[in-house]
Amino acid sequence: MRILINECKQEISSFNPVPSTYHDFLVHHGTDVISYHRPVRSEPGGAIQVFEERGGIELIGGFSAKGITSAGTLSREGFRRIADEFLAPVRAHHASVNALYFALHGALASEDIEDCEGYLLEETRKIVGPAMPIAVSLDLHGILTDKILEHSTVLTVFHTNPHVDFYQTGQRAALLLLRYLDGATKPVHVRVPIPALVRGSNCITSAGLIKGPLDRAIAFENGEGLSGGIFIGNPFTDVVDLCSNVFLTADRSAAQAQALAVDIANQFWPMRREIQQPLLSLAETTRLAMNANGRIVLVDAADATSSGASGDSNAILRAFVEAGSTRTLLTPVVDKPAVDAAFRAGIGAEIDITVGGTLDPRRFTPLPLHAKVRVLSDGEMRSESHGEAWYGGPTAVLQSGPFTVVVTSRPVSLYDRSLFLSVGQDPATFDMTVVKSPLCQPRFFNDGAEMVLNIDAPGATSANVKGLGHIVARRPLYPLDDNFDYTPTAKVFRANA
Repeated sequence: MRILINECKQEISSFNPVPSTYHDFLVHHGTDVISYHRPVRSEPGGAIQVFEERGGIELIGGFSAKGITSAGTLSREGFRRIADEFLAPVRAHHASVNALYFALHGALASEDIEDCEGYLLEETRKIVGPAMPIAVSLDLHGILTDKILEHSTVLTVFHTNPHVDFYQTGQRAALLLLRYLDGATKPVHVRVPIPALVRGSNCITSAGLIKGPLDRAIAFENGEGLSGGIFIGNPFTDVVDLCSNVFLTADRSAAQAQALAVDIANQFWPMRREIQQPLLSLAETTRLAMNANGRIVLVDAADATSSGASGDSNAILRAFVEAGSTRTLLTPVVDKPAVDAAFRAGIGAEIDITVGGTLDPRRFTPLPLHAKVRVLSDGEMRSESHGEAWYGGPTAVLQSGPFTVVVTSRPVSLYDRSLFLSVGQDPATFDMTVVKSPLCQPRFFNDGAEMVLNIDAPGATSANVKGLGHIVARRPLYPLDDNFDYTPTAKVFRANA
């Protein structure tokens, strides 16, 4: 048996003015796809483990494009090149393989194609025909579309938020694919869209309100069904199909799955008002943090590079500088000109510099600082979450009084401590840390903190979604709209029909 493995993953924010390009992806071809992912706790890594443990399977490395971080809308040219390279091994090998496994995200959009994952699957079907089994894994922040389900034989989605089941999601997809290839199942997908955008701590799958509905979908997967989950989507990808979704895959008959999915949607819908993130103003944040005694976590989800923001916000840093804070603060900022200036000056030099406001000038303006260059780095690191290679480009650590700024040349994911630790900065040793991610595993930042403050700061990924400016998403859509009726309706998709 021969199985081809491809990957294409990036999450974008339509409200980030900086477009992403082909060069914002970590790309592998051929056998490098397998050798890169085999030791990594990623979805392809999990799938590879299952296939190799089964034995008698030849794995064909096709193409892998993993966004170095999330970013703005992918350029037309960038996606065309990625699509061409993604589909090339499909064309080359489809006649000699028994199945395909694709690790996708679900929230990638380009300048002219808003459902990039659906496009890749549709184009693959044109090449391989209706009978070829295609297994797909997706992020629960993905935007589930009919096109994705029409062309996927089996599909799995993350069950955790913050994500800790990358590897397991790939394993689940691979196991389902093998069951299908063994002739043991006939998958039937069920989708129930829910017109709601949700954010915040109630999206934590281990303890938030979302746990109740999600646990029922997972119980279906672990019981009489094949797969199940809830897609909460990415509120910052402004596309027609933006919404939440209940997703179930049944074996042969969809009747029970349809009824259950509608019931889960009815359970989810009344919770939509509570599954939002309460936010504090910058003024209130500054007052609380400066008067605290213990360690403070300052959550700047509005500039979350892992959700597609530009990363150059200095709004929180500016607030504490202008307030004359003497408490130590650690913050990340993307600012290539500042890094270049630090490299020219060298370690130990003191420089007058501006930080931030170079990528999203509508929201941020450069902040002048007198700073000492403490560390210079090439910006290469491994994620402590799953071991994947991350690259922030040349990086400088600048210290200005009590403020330590880790300045990267390009955005890098910030949902763990990898960036900070790679340049010798341990968040636990600072009075305050700016965390540019909506949700992180508690052990990274929150454990032991006196307060965790979610801040209403400007940015392309603000949880205050009503102010972002959606113009494409299908309406009505909560919380952009309110006081409208909703009746859940199930849609059924039969694999390889």
